[in-house]
Amino acid sequence: MEMTIEMMPAYRIAYIRRIGPYGINNVETMEKLKGWAKSNHLFNDESIIFGIAQDNPEMTKPENCRYDTCIGIPDSCMLKDSLVNEGSIAGGKYAVFKIKHTAEAVQEAWIAIFPELSRKGYQLDGTRPIIERYSVGMVNNHFCEICVPLC
Repeated sequence: MEMTIEMMPAYRIAYIRRIGPYGINNVETMEKLKGWAKSNHLFNDESIIFGIAQDNPEMTKPENCRYDTCIGIPDSCMLKDSLVNEGSIAGGKYAVFKIKHTAEAVQEAWIAIFPELSRKGYQLDGTRPIIERYSVGMVNNHFCEICVPLC
């Protein structure tokens, strides 16, 4: 698992929220968002899809866990569709873990990232969510990233 430190910009996003256990069902929401983005001419080779788990499954019942599938949108985009909500992702310092884009690799990464950050002396910024980042170029090469906010 490869780790880098990055200053991520803030993003304006359109998102679809799914409530239920984290896992394979999030793919449905991602496909729905990509379909919406394509039909609104917002999905191309430069697009970035984000996945944001809003709840800690150790503290929230699986059936109540919220997962937001998001896409960065330009300031000029006027959202008029009830399918998506508008939000933002705060910029700042992130540890970025490049991983294989498989369910197994993502699960393993979620277990390994916290000990790795601790070992390297980094502290999690609990005021910002951890973000899964899927750029088109990365996904086409079977990779994705987990971005962990740092103090």
